[in-house]
Amino acid sequence: MNLSQLINEFLEYLEIERNVSPLTIRNYSHYLNRFLDFLVASPLAVPPGIQGMTTEQLEKRKNLHVSVITSESIRQYRLYLSRFVDEYGISLKRVTQNYHLIAIRSFLKYCTKRDVLTVSADKIDLPKAESRSIKFLEREQIDRLLNQPEISTNEGMRDKAILETLFSTGLRVSELVKLDRDQINLERKEFGVIGKGRRARLVFLSDGAVDWIGRYLKTRDDDLRPLFIRYSGKTPDEGDKNGEGLRLSARSVERLVEKYVRKARLPIKITPHGLRHSFATDLLSNGADLRAIQEMLGHKNISTTQIYTHVTNPQLRAVHEKFHRKGME
Repeated sequence: MNLSQLINEFLEYLEIERNVSPLTIRNYSHYLNRFLDFLVASPLAVPPGIQGMTTEQLEKRKNLHVSVITSESIRQYRLYLSRFVDEYGISLKRVTQNYHLIAIRSFLKYCTKRDVLTVSADKIDLPKAESRSIKFLEREQIDRLLNQPEISTNEGMRDKAILETLFSTGLRVSELVKLDRDQINLERKEFGVIGKGRRARLVFLSDGAVDWIGRYLKTRDDDLRPLFIRYSGKTPDEGDKNGEGLRLSARSVERLVEKYVRKARLPIKITPHGLRHSFATDLLSNGADLRAIQEMLGHKNISTTQIYTHVTNPQLRAVHEKFHRKGME
């Protein structure tokens, strides 16, 4: 079967049958097409007897059969990823290399489901990932950051509401920018979101976040759908009645967080995801149950949430303070 066609059908399967997010589909498309490009250029993909092909014949190589995926071609591809350097001299991180391999494994599982004869997905072992360094802010640093926006302006009031909401909820930035005004229940201090993997969860707001969102909305003289809108840039089309063209982008939120981190002169470079880490570590430091934190963050597996136990563990700290060097005093 044609490999390129099979990859396209796999991406359609993810969209229709698995209900995977557009961002994940885009990433899988990128990873698998990079693998396809590698196979096209690889000598392993050239059938015997067709060396010295014309340009037209080389184009036909793009119609590769799925049989070009072998244990050896995958081994060569792993070497390629490990040694890859872009035009700026930047190599691929180990976690990024793993993402490529995860996409290939998922594709091979799909092939097996379709009864397409190819390499078993179980043949691909993922290398050990690098230990991730979790960046988060202490409570005093959080307070400094939250106090940076100039609330005398509409934009500053919006930014204050955004920072309060990020720390109060642990939302991903992609989840934050998708919020609509009618989605938020300020009286109940909660709302629902559809997060990563299309998993639904309930999100709770602190009193402070409720107060600042309410104050921000009072500055708005519109009835546009998005909760957070931009105040500069290109004017949306006249047909945009709901204000989607004014919805704040994830990159804009990242930039405003960077701006206030610099303004607060914090020693740590924190992103919106760093505020999510700060939310989780703050809960854990104050004795919250790990399972509850998992639910609030929308993690599929508890193992993902357990990374926070490596950076803050009140029980271990208490043991250390009680017993360390006691015999030498």
